[in-house]
Amino acid sequence: TLDSLLDAYDAVFLGLGLQGVNALGVAEPTATGLRNAVDFIAELRQSADLSTLPVGRRVVVIGGGMTAVDAAVQSRKLGAEEVTIVYRRGADAMSASAVEQQWAQTNGVTIRHWAAPKEVLSENGAVKGVRFAATALSGGKLVETGETFTLEADMVLKAIGQTFDEATLSDPLAHSLQRTGDRITVD
Repeated sequence: TLDSLLDAYDAVFLGLGLQGVNALGVAEPTATGLRNAVDFIAELRQSADLSTLPVGRRVVVIGGGMTAVDAAVQSRKLGAEEVTIVYRRGADAMSASAVEQQWAQTNGVTIRHWAAPKEVLSENGAVKGVRFAATALSGGKLVETGETFTLEADMVLKAIGQTFDEATLSDPLAHSLQRTGDRITVD
């Protein structure tokens, strides 16, 4: 247990990682081409032959962080013709730095701000695109403007954040961790 580890050592580092992926908040059809960006990147990093890694012709990456930028740029480098990152707020709110955003654009990635996913479109078990709602700030809150648009895609990569998945811990350790929300409680 964690208590026995703490009794034996002066400090214990828990490098638990974030294996869970946040949901889009809209229905996610079971369709080829809809993937978690972290899984796509992991497959890319572990592939001995990149020519076998499937990539779409038109790729939409939903998110605004480093994972979104990495997945978008790698998609372009693997041969995608059109790659678009879509983020719900403005450029300054993206967790990807201005340098990373510029790197994406320099590598042929389009970044569209102020849009939130409303529906992942699919046909015959394959992704066809994403319908988005235009967003804006009103009174400090993010709201939809009433306008919508659709981006065609044969691959959609979700990069909207990761979460801690308690199921990845062994039972004794998982039961000894006390948490307050997403934080481990310590004395």
